[in-house]
Amino acid sequence: MRILAAVSRDAARPPTVETLDIEEPRAGEILVRIVASGICHTDINVHERDRSPKPIVLGHEGAGIVERVGPGVMRFVPGDRVILSVNYCGECPSCRQNAHSYCYECLPRNFGGRRPDGSTPLAQNGAPINARFFGQSSFATYSLADERSAVKVPDDMPLEIMGPLACGVITGAGSVINSLAMRPGQSIAIFGTGAVGLSAVMAAKIVGATRIIAVDVVPARLQLALELGATDAINAGDNNPAQVIRERTRYGVDFSFNTTRFPEVFTQALECLAPRGTAGFVGAPLNPWTPDLFQILSGGRTVRGILGGDASPGLFIPLLMEYYRQGRLPFDRLIRFYPFRDIAQAFADCEHGTTVKAVLRM
Repeated sequence: MRILAAVSRDAARPPTVETLDIEEPRAGEILVRIVASGICHTDINVHERDRSPKPIVLGHEGAGIVERVGPGVMRFVPGDRVILSVNYCGECPSCRQNAHSYCYECLPRNFGGRRPDGSTPLAQNGAPINARFFGQSSFATYSLADERSAVKVPDDMPLEIMGPLACGVITGAGSVINSLAMRPGQSIAIFGTGAVGLSAVMAAKIVGATRIIAVDVVPARLQLALELGATDAINAGDNNPAQVIRERTRYGVDFSFNTTRFPEVFTQALECLAPRGTAGFVGAPLNPWTPDLFQILSGGRTVRGILGGDASPGLFIPLLMEYYRQGRLPFDRLIRFYPFRDIAQAFADCEHGTTVKAVLRM
């Protein structure tokens, strides 16, 4: 079947929408007509760097409707509305504990551009095009995904906004609820108020945090953080946020959550912690960073790497949808829609910070 897909060929230019051929679903796969797909900074980072083979179709926050199913598919039928999330093997020790973000095959399955057998479902004039990004490659009008990667969407949910639940929202909310296991009455400083950081703000409010401190350099994002539940907003361009946080809280915060990749922010996220506090982070620093080990040791502090909010998509995404239904997780306020043909503009707006969460309408 012929489809339209945004192909990343060269980091010097944005993905371009091209006509490709897609295979029929194989055993365990579903063919999904993509309605909308969020753009994540992981898509941008992979496009700009050689972390996946090119040419490749990216996209990993897809939402759509099942068109056809392959042999052996039991959980879905044509017409089902689904979100596509992380790909995992389902058999390793992590997967058997529902820790799918830490699947032992996480990197090749999500960044390798091929199925485990080395094949790809996309081609152009007979030439293979890498796909299977996060098991889906949803910057396309159709996607082939593994059955296990999909989560059903109830009929009362607006499908076109659901894609960001698969990565940005689940990472931010899951980090607070699962990874850091925040309890009522505790405090957190959130560095970076993009989609992941603002999802963390909303989740901290849900769990009953008494102090939610948002740190950024974009005033509009800080204002949105306050509207979504933050108790404090600090402009890091005007202040040393770690110093301000310690002044406002006396001892520091119980948790920090760093969504940025700047080494100096890693230091600030550690310096603002109270004794026995935990600094969570979701991206590696752009340049080498050496933590102050004495500061960690003397205060019994912890530095914690987090992938995917330590969440099993099939279990946690339905919970996030319920929070949205109740009005407690209004992540739709983060979204700006773009026509699929305007993917270059959407990429640029994400990079410049003018859009919190860009979502492509197919």
